[in-house]
Amino acid sequence: MQGPRPQGPRPLGALVPGVTRATYRRHSPAVAQIMADWPIIVGPKVAAMTTPRRLDRGTLTIACAGAVAMDLHYVGVELMNRINTHLGGRPVHTLRFTQAGMPRPPPLTPRPPPEATAAAEAAVADLPAGELRTALASLGRVVLGRARTSTRRASKS
Repeated sequence: MQGPRPQGPRPLGALVPGVTRATYRRHSPAVAQIMADWPIIVGPKVAAMTTPRRLDRGTLTIACAGAVAMDLHYVGVELMNRINTHLGGRPVHTLRFTQAGMPRPPPLTPRPPPEATAAAEAAVADLPAGELRTALASLGRVVLGRARTSTRRASKS
C-alpha cells in the first residue's frame, strides 16, 4: 500500500520521471530527441521525404522512398555528422534505410464558388474597411462556399 498522496501543488520536475519512464523503455532519449528535432537536424526538404524510425545499437533506421534512400546513401556521412553533432557524442554509427510510402499532404481546400464570394462581399459591404470586415468576408466565403457546394452534391444524387 502506498503512503498518503501529498496535498497542494507539486513541482513539475517530480512528475516528469513518471511520464517519461514508459517512453524511455521503448525508445532511448536520443531517439526521442532525433524524432522531435528531425526537421532541424536534416532540414525541411529532407524531413519532408524521410522519417526516423528506430535507433538500435548505433544504427539509425530511416524510412523513405526508394529514390530518396539512394540520394541519402551518398550523403550518409554528412547526415550522421549532423545527427551526432546535434545530440552530442556519437550515438549514430550507421544509417539504414527502409522503403516506406510517405504520408501525402492534406488535400487543398476547394475555392469557394464565385457566387459565394459575391454574396459574402455583399453581406459585409456596410461595414467600414479594416481587419474585421476582411475577416468576416473571408469567413462568409468559406461558410457560403461550403453551403453551396453541399447543396450541389445533394442535388446531384
